[in-house]
Amino acid sequence: MRNSAPETPPPVFDPQRSLQLAGDTLQIEADALLALKERLANDASGSFAKAVEVLLRCDGRVVVSGVGKSGHIARKIAATLASTGSPALFVHPSEAAHGDLGMIKSKDAFIAISYSGEADELTTIVPIIKRMGAPLIAITGNPQSSLAQLANVHLNIRVEKEACPLNLAPTASTTATLALGDALAVALLDARGFREEDFARSHPGGALGRKLLTLVKDVMRTGNAMPCVKPDTSLIAALMEISRKGLAMTAIIDDTGRAVGIFTDGDLRRLIESGQSLTALTMAEVMRKNPRSIGPNQLAVDAVGVMEEYRINQVLVSDADGILVGALHIHDLTQAKVI
Repeated sequence: MRNSAPETPPPVFDPQRSLQLAGDTLQIEADALLALKERLANDASGSFAKAVEVLLRCDGRVVVSGVGKSGHIARKIAATLASTGSPALFVHPSEAAHGDLGMIKSKDAFIAISYSGEADELTTIVPIIKRMGAPLIAITGNPQSSLAQLANVHLNIRVEKEACPLNLAPTASTTATLALGDALAVALLDARGFREEDFARSHPGGALGRKLLTLVKDVMRTGNAMPCVKPDTSLIAALMEISRKGLAMTAIIDDTGRAVGIFTDGDLRRLIESGQSLTALTMAEVMRKNPRSIGPNQLAVDAVGVMEEYRINQVLVSDADGILVGALHIHDLTQAKVI
């Protein structure tokens, strides 16, 4: 009878050990970042500033490359650079060796990421990129490595140890690389004079993009959707206008088209509470004069500010000549996801 192989004992889960390892991981990675900060501050060669200058003077794109875990970090760095004003892309070194080198031009800047600095996929293509004339920034953990020696600028991301208990899986080193990439992007966007408006243009689908790109004229109600009556309009007729347009208000305009007043559902409630007879009243008698207004080319988020400041739910929109061109309700801004 053949002896059966001994069964592998089931893993034993220790919640306390998991928590301890989590704390150790965060501490090791935090220590790695602080050590990197110290190294940059004491770098007499000024390598970080040189790297920022290389990227700032780049007339083409920033090409970021790496393999394995470094490749994943390289993709994120390229994405961060691209979203903060520096045209950038990720190129896999193996694909580059099989045709994608054609994507790289002499006016580009190349960032090669490899903790050992000896990744075969990168050391194969870097000499060709150097011959093209593209400047090379190497991010490695070994200043004596092949990539470091070939680079125009070397950034050292050496860590004392990985957070992995076996000191094998890239953990602290990838965290340091990612943080260094963020540092490059932040320094570069500042040097470029990159502003909130620039960020919004590359993120039009995000909340910031909507706030900084959406204008009042993009969301205001106009034409037949905009409730407006004359000062001599009866209150009853004005209420019918409010009901038809569904904006819980109506503007009162003079013969030139300028808004001389506003009447809202809140005004109606206060009028009813006063006990007055409503049938004989006209808009001239019950409207609020000098209504708040905003320009059509102002940001929609500015309309939010007006509404919040004066605790109102509607605001009129007038052009530079004071002519009424639209109206906004807070619900319009909510539907446009400005707020």
